[in-house]
Amino acid sequence: MLMVLCFTVFKCAVSPTGDKFYISNNSQHKLLTLARDGSVLATFTDHALQHPTGLHVTPAGQVLVSGYGSNTILQVDSEGKRKLANLATKDGAVKPWSVCYNIHTASIIVGLYNKSSIIVFKVG
Repeated sequence: MLMVLCFTVFKCAVSPTGDKFYISNNSQHKLLTLARDGSVLATFTDHALQHPTGLHVTPAGQVLVSGYGSNTILQVDSEGKRKLANLATKDGAVKPWSVCYNIHTASIIVGLYNKSSIIVFKVG
């Protein structure tokens, strides 16, 4: 069964310096980067990002976003303009719902939709 999510603003996160806000737009498959005054600085779209749900900003300012519909975890630059890496695909992350980076273990923790488990990817 395919579940269609109809959320415009799904998650939001703040840059480490507090000057940028990141918004995952689930229904339009976008990651928006906003200035403090609310103006749009960047709009990121990619075929590998469908129905973005999870969103996390690392201490270095890189953005992690999970694509529920595309079964991916992407790393985006701090400007929100370009993809740096495709960190996981459907082979490792089926219906990723949430994503977080743990600086102490250098790992990305992914919560999966409708599962009572998480996946941990070591990155460092």
